[in-house]
Amino acid sequence: MTVTTTGTLPDTLHDVIVVGAGVVGSAIARELARHRLRTALVDASDDVGNGTSKANTAILHTGFDAVPGSLESRLVRDGQRRLAAYAAETGIPVEPLGALLVAWDREQLAALPGLAAKAERNGYHDARLIGADEVREREPHLGPGALGALHVPGESIICPWTTTLAYATQAVRGGVGLHLNCRVGRVTGVTGVTGGAHHEIATSRGPLRGRYLVNAAGLYADELDRELGHTDFTVTPRRGQLIVFDKLARELVRHILLPVPTALGKGVLVAPTVYGNVLLGPTAEDLDDKQATASTAEGLDLLRQKGRRILPELLDEEITAVYAGLRAATEHDDYRIRSRPEQRYVAVGSIRSTGLTASMAIAAYVTGLLADAGLDLGPARELEPVRMPNLGEAFPRPYQRADLIAADPEYGTLVCHCERVSRGEIRDALAATIPPGSLDGLRRRTRAGGGRCQGFYCGPAVRELFEAREVPQAREARR
Repeated sequence: MTVTTTGTLPDTLHDVIVVGAGVVGSAIARELARHRLRTALVDASDDVGNGTSKANTAILHTGFDAVPGSLESRLVRDGQRRLAAYAAETGIPVEPLGALLVAWDREQLAALPGLAAKAERNGYHDARLIGADEVREREPHLGPGALGALHVPGESIICPWTTTLAYATQAVRGGVGLHLNCRVGRVTGVTGVTGGAHHEIATSRGPLRGRYLVNAAGLYADELDRELGHTDFTVTPRRGQLIVFDKLARELVRHILLPVPTALGKGVLVAPTVYGNVLLGPTAEDLDDKQATASTAEGLDLLRQKGRRILPELLDEEITAVYAGLRAATEHDDYRIRSRPEQRYVAVGSIRSTGLTASMAIAAYVTGLLADAGLDLGPARELEPVRMPNLGEAFPRPYQRADLIAADPEYGTLVCHCERVSRGEIRDALAATIPPGSLDGLRRRTRAGGGRCQGFYCGPAVRELFEAREVPQAREARR
């Protein structure tokens, strides 16, 4: 198992280098770990899933509204089945709530039959039209004026943080080298498939060599693609701002409440989270800055206006947090996953909000493209199972488990009282295969500091535990 965050990279000729340790890149690395390959997963950040993957609406989609016949449609359907099964095996919290696409005017109501027909063409046969009375029965707190809805019972909510971490953990335990704080620069070396040509990648931590290269760099995928001489897509960062409401708002909503989609995306929704909160968002703002993740007064005002129509009582609830994420939007309405066999290179671009759902299917698809390009995968093997810590409110948390506390009292010693996070959970996260590189990373692994007070009370205690952690390199050096 290799996880590095500092120092020079190993002088190894890798079979595959995967750039980008978001949910898609981590899924690809995990899939490659099923084969006895020398694989490296690199990311400029200090943690996995620290870009687009950490700031989304956390929905496990059915793919009912994808473009029929598209690659996205196929991979989302396949990915939903794969991820639902994987979540059950690994303990990733998932709640199948179902969704309602609510029509608020005659034009939206007229669009619902077309969306139902699209769902059929996408192979999803459970969607059905419901009238205003049933909409009100299903969602009694909905705002006035709803004319009807499309009910999609297969839509679920999921923990995106645990999903990425599970993929990366299994990949590392399967032999993948994970190198963080490793920004990729110039790529040289491959001119053809003959001889011993390989990619020479300049990084902020020294050179990295690999026979095959997978570009899963998300917001920066177009820049890396240009390094390889291609202009297949251009990433336009699309900011999505969201408001997180307190857990006391959870009883106001029973389904994922979706708008009728537009060309810019699925629009502003109201959705519960597996952590017990309620989300309102996202906005859809096309920007030039790939680091513009700050919330704005204008964006939050827009969300309040939308939310007041959808669920008026929600606006009376306390706000726990606001955040913004950037989606890697492009000029294409489908995934742009392209293999360049002559360069031993696969680009994974234009992966939008459905990337979490499709991640495992994308990984299998990319691995197939690598094999078609000449990579000898060898026989597949089963990976060592992982069991992730539960962050979801619908399942027993450690502080609720008498058996766990009896075996280890640390699980009964709360550090973060808002989110009921125990000292034992923080200890486990800090000693895990992929420990957090920051307090934000620790929050995503445990929820410590993510509650009502946003770390005001537990912050010093959490920081003390974090700063007293023993880094993996130090443990390894003593062996």
